[in-house]
Amino acid sequence: MQQAWSKYAFSACVKLKTLRLLSRRATSRKGTNRSLPFLQWKVKKMVKQEEEDIVWLDESFFINDNYQLTSFTFGSHVLQLYCLQSASTDFDLTGQLVWPGAMLLNDYLSKNAQLLQGCSMIELGSGVGITGMLCSRFCRQILLTDHNEEVLKILRRNIELNASAENPGFCAALEAEKLEWGNSDQINRILHRYPGEQLLKNRGRGHCKFILAYVSRAKMMDMMVIAEATRHGMLINEVAGTRSVVGNLEGVIYEITLS
Repeated sequence: MQQAWSKYAFSACVKLKTLRLLSRRATSRKGTNRSLPFLQWKVKKMVKQEEEDIVWLDESFFINDNYQLTSFTFGSHVLQLYCLQSASTDFDLTGQLVWPGAMLLNDYLSKNAQLLQGCSMIELGSGVGITGMLCSRFCRQILLTDHNEEVLKILRRNIELNASAENPGFCAALEAEKLEWGNSDQINRILHRYPGEQLLKNRGRGHCKFILAYVSRAKMMDMMVIAEATRHGMLINEVAGTRSVVGNLEGVIYEITLS
């Protein structure tokens, strides 16, 4: 339904532009044909009709907020949060559902909680917050971020759901802020509000490590990921025993270190 309306509006706009072009051409040839005045009248009438037929839709028409309360289990940890069951990609709303990469990462973190024990964490592109919610079981403080206002609404709703006094399993303080990667104003506001935190502390070569939960969609892309990491001076190593199938896709955990 959403795509049908979108295609209709686009088609109507194309027709409108075509009719206006015909009108301009008819005007430019004025005097070369006695039927031109009638043609101009006909074109104007068609343009008016097309304008009346166009249905203008605001962005709310394309937003799916039919969230369902869903349970996820990672080891001994059970999470509940609101999310979509299928993608709604209009207006960059991919953060409304849980992707296979998040499932893979959470499974790994639940088995290696010591990596996060007592840490403070900031998550970029939190979406509905499934990874941050799990990490709150182990971390001291967590800041969840996303750049999309619609996604932030459901993220904050999930924080309220999971950070309640009735949920003692969550030990960290959970908060959410708007953050678009590379936006210096938003970064500075976060640094001002959380003066004791640093978004990234480079401890020197060989000491800054990233965990990548990678889900394969194409073999060519697999090679590109490794090649790009190497090109930027990173060492990328597969974590033994982490290959698994997520849905119908193959996934693996990589450790990436600045060389």
